[in-house]
Amino acid sequence: MKRITGKTKEATFIEMSNTLDPQIEDGCAVLTGYRRTFQAGNNGSINSISDRGTQLPGHREIDKFEENRDSVYFKDGVRRIDFVLSYVDDKDGDKKAERRREFEANLEKSGLELETEDKSESDDRKTYYLKIHAPWEVLATYADVLKIKVPFKASDIPKAREVPLEWLTHPFRLPDGIMRPEPDYFTAPFDKSKVDFFLIDDKDTFFPPSTRNRIVYYILTRCPYYKEDRKERDKTGIKRLLNNGTYTSAYPLHDCRYWKKAQDMQCESERYHLYRHWARFLCFYKEQPLNLIKKYYGEKIGIYFAWLGFYTEMLFFAAVMGVICFVYGVLSYDDNITSKEICDPEIGGKIVMCPLCDKKCSYWKLNSTCLSSWQSHLFDNEGTVFFAIFMGIWVTLFLEFWKRRQARLEYEWDLVDFEEEQQQLQIRPEYELKCTGRRLNRFTQEMEPYLSFPSKCARFCLSGATVLFWTFLIVACIMGVIAYRLAVYAAFASVMKDSPTSKIQLVGSLITPQLATSVTASCINFVIILILNFLYEQVAIWITDMEIPKTHLEYENKLTMKMFMFQFVNYYSSCFYVAFFKGKFVGHPGNYSYMFGKWTSLRNEECAPGGCLIELTTQLLIVMAGKQMVGNVQEALLPLLRNWWGSRKGRSHPESTYSRWEQDHDLQNFSQFGLFYEYLEMVIQFGFITLFVASFPLAPLLALFNNILEVRVDAWKFTTQFRRPVAAKARNIGAWEEILNVVAILSVVTNAFIMAFTSDMIPRLVYLYAYHGDREAAMSGYITNSLSLYNISQIPEDNLPEPGENPSWFNSSTIITCSYRDYRYPPGHEKQYTHTMQFWHILAAKLAFIIIMEHVVFVVKFFVAWLIPDVPSDVKARIKRERFLVQEYLHNYEVEKLKMQLSQSFCLSTETASLLPSSPSNQQVLSECI
Repeated sequence: MKRITGKTKEATFIEMSNTLDPQIEDGCAVLTGYRRTFQAGNNGSINSISDRGTQLPGHREIDKFEENRDSVYFKDGVRRIDFVLSYVDDKDGDKKAERRREFEANLEKSGLELETEDKSESDDRKTYYLKIHAPWEVLATYADVLKIKVPFKASDIPKAREVPLEWLTHPFRLPDGIMRPEPDYFTAPFDKSKVDFFLIDDKDTFFPPSTRNRIVYYILTRCPYYKEDRKERDKTGIKRLLNNGTYTSAYPLHDCRYWKKAQDMQCESERYHLYRHWARFLCFYKEQPLNLIKKYYGEKIGIYFAWLGFYTEMLFFAAVMGVICFVYGVLSYDDNITSKEICDPEIGGKIVMCPLCDKKCSYWKLNSTCLSSWQSHLFDNEGTVFFAIFMGIWVTLFLEFWKRRQARLEYEWDLVDFEEEQQQLQIRPEYELKCTGRRLNRFTQEMEPYLSFPSKCARFCLSGATVLFWTFLIVACIMGVIAYRLAVYAAFASVMKDSPTSKIQLVGSLITPQLATSVTASCINFVIILILNFLYEQVAIWITDMEIPKTHLEYENKLTMKMFMFQFVNYYSSCFYVAFFKGKFVGHPGNYSYMFGKWTSLRNEECAPGGCLIELTTQLLIVMAGKQMVGNVQEALLPLLRNWWGSRKGRSHPESTYSRWEQDHDLQNFSQFGLFYEYLEMVIQFGFITLFVASFPLAPLLALFNNILEVRVDAWKFTTQFRRPVAAKARNIGAWEEILNVVAILSVVTNAFIMAFTSDMIPRLVYLYAYHGDREAAMSGYITNSLSLYNISQIPEDNLPEPGENPSWFNSSTIITCSYRDYRYPPGHEKQYTHTMQFWHILAAKLAFIIIMEHVVFVVKFFVAWLIPDVPSDVKARIKRERFLVQEYLHNYEVEKLKMQLSQSFCLSTETASLLPSSPSNQQVLSECI
């Protein structure tokens, strides 16, 4: 230890170093075992000295007075900063300082090089920054351990030929240097013993920054902070040190400011290129630079943006078909005879309908639902059937083409053989710490931690019980919303009744009690959804941690399944109620069905004469659009305000004082669940546009607009708002792919049932082809045919309107029957109030339609899935060629190495023989060696 003091009251500089040993490797000096720590003096300033000794070629010496702190290098300007840890002094400073000393000492023992920035040099004057550099030996060792693939030969596979009319896509293209930031190589897992086999031009830049920070983070998560004489297994890893406040943050550095390039020409400035060509909204029509995203952020984030971009591209075709279906509904507006009859004063105006609730609801005329019947026609028409079939095929094409796109990315990003490596090598540190038992691995023949079977069963049972409890809690909340709908409908019906003195007569003519009830219930349900989501997120993480999954992949899959099961019930249960339960178990006048029994007076809801489809459309629109609006506000508006303040701060600081590590420290941390929530948001949206798309053909269009914004908002957040995430590998989208497949299959069933039981399509077709004699008059008379009559005098007292509730036009002496939506025999018939044959014909037609539609769509789905191979043929050929080349080049390498060894041994034996007296026996030995 060497202390240097000044003659005045200035800062003292303490230089701690084991050695400053320049080692000559390939003509380059490599500094090892070097660490510096700065301490503030009385005046709070720091005197720094420039490194003396060997200056590496290609690196300029940084003057201590003109040092640019907006840099990704140590103060020597040579060693790159691969990771940064920050901490502050607080009331528990002694304990935390002891942990830091042990942790940093162990990091140095593992080969990492450290440099500390004193708090007096930080912007807030209270935060210390520990900069970490991984030298070549450490990188090479762990690259070998992690089997990281590196280039060994330039690719000789010719590029794809230009497609005819490719010039049409030029406006959507990005510069070639942005789309392909690296040449195409054949790669092989790194082997430290075969360094000369790989294409290593410069050891400092051979491993890209994303690989370097991945290796350093691997070391940080497994480095202990206990003393050598005390083996405390739980005192291990940076995650635990972050949780107990020893360090406040840990992150790799961005390579530059996002709005301008780095001044240091050695810096790649990839963040700037990503912001300029990807993160700005004006680039929304451009392709995504996926290779640059992968290089900068890692494969896991790259595969997410690849999937999101592909999903958005495929949504374009679904949106076009949805718009065509909607336009057909608009153009056939005037041909809608059913709505015309409802609105006709001579038809719908003379049909008196039975009260829709007990006591508070009065008799009403059918033409009061004129507007809702016209609205229903926009979505419930002949085109909706074909659109539902199209979406069943579209979802199959989307999944199959994504598999092909994913297979191509797996090859291009060297992820083909990654799954097995991930399972074996990426064991979670938490699993290693909490599992005290050890057993022999039958494959590796090494002792490994394991969780005992009784403990695993107990944790699984507790986890399952927790998930069931929260699922039943959602169902209870939905039942509460249904009870609200039943209770408040009577209030809306009483307020909005047709009264000449009513102050809301105009509004009441536009908004029916059914619509008002549906809208308010949907809004309440959406608020409940948001609240339950917030609560369950914490519960899902807690129970997943309690299960102690072995690998990172297993952890993500378990959390994914728990969260999606909850979100599925939370978001879709209200839509399932409106689609498949509302109006299906109503009964009829004189024998109504009640929720929780007749004593509750909560009579089950009825559908409007036009069907429940328009209410399902309203429910879907409110929940889906509301979720997207809330999500966009959270993702774009709030970060935008923070960005405005942060930009003012960042741009107002000169680069010489506002260091790169401080700039990144002021950004938001990208949590381990950040990408999980992005996937979850998109998969929930995928469910909305597939499960219930038959009720709202414009749903894909809304999703398309949202996703165009989502891609750029996510890109903007990653480049400007978040610290640089630790690079992670992933060969696919994980458990989300299986979830998408399940949703795709379920969507065929739900849309078939919606078209059969929620839409009014099948009853209209049965009437047209089986019960309507005059084909030229088309659907005339359908409304009268779809309604049944009931004798008002036979209605029980409990179901009748209270005195004064009936409208002024109602005359009990002249109006003796009321109509209701059902197919039952009229009063006076020998089978009065029982179902007619038409009811059974319609039911049979609905079931036949479901069976036919499901079988047609499933046959097409499976045929398309069989027809389209998961892996393109050219990718299969490239994978085979690369494996062949790896084996061939390794074989040639070993042969050449063996020749060199034999040659060297021959030369040695020759030199030895020349020193010995010549003899026939020696000459015979040499000739045999030759």
